[in-house]
Amino acid sequence: MANPLTILGIAGSLRKASYNRAALRVAQQLAPTDAKLEIFALDGIPPFNQDEDQHPPERVAQFKARIRAADAILFVTPEYNYSIPGVLKNAIDWASRPYGDSAWDGKPVAVMGASPGRLGTARAQYQLRQCFVFLNMYPLNKPEVMIGDAADRFDEKGTLTDDDTREHIEKLVEALAQWTRQLQKAKR
Repeated sequence: MANPLTILGIAGSLRKASYNRAALRVAQQLAPTDAKLEIFALDGIPPFNQDEDQHPPERVAQFKARIRAADAILFVTPEYNYSIPGVLKNAIDWASRPYGDSAWDGKPVAVMGASPGRLGTARAQYQLRQCFVFLNMYPLNKPEVMIGDAADRFDEKGTLTDDDTREHIEKLVEALAQWTRQLQKAKR
């Protein structure tokens, strides 16, 4: 078997009881045997300040190192005001700077998200995909995982109780691993 892939999972929420953090933990449990999913919490990343581009804060340097060490990225995003959460956009901006030193460049990426609303973060996911163009990331187009009515799919402890959602998450993580292997093979 080839070396195990490292997928870096990033939830776009700081809230400890976030459905998106819970969904990311499920994805971590369901990672295929040829991959491991590591989680990086965005806690402690300060607001982006271009004056600090050349000497980023330690937490940002750690974040960029983890992105670079990963074979692929899995974003799990909430949707705030029909858009990407500020904390996630802030982290994306830090890791793309300074210009010409983006940690995101060439990374395979997948997106999913959970929301108490019916649309399950559809708008935020599509806006996040727009960022991938400039970041030069390679998004997995399908399957799409938009977990609507999340309060009905997770219990009060953050445990996923819905088998269909679990299956969709598992398919996404497996497809991301396959997509990453395919892209790695094409680079050889």
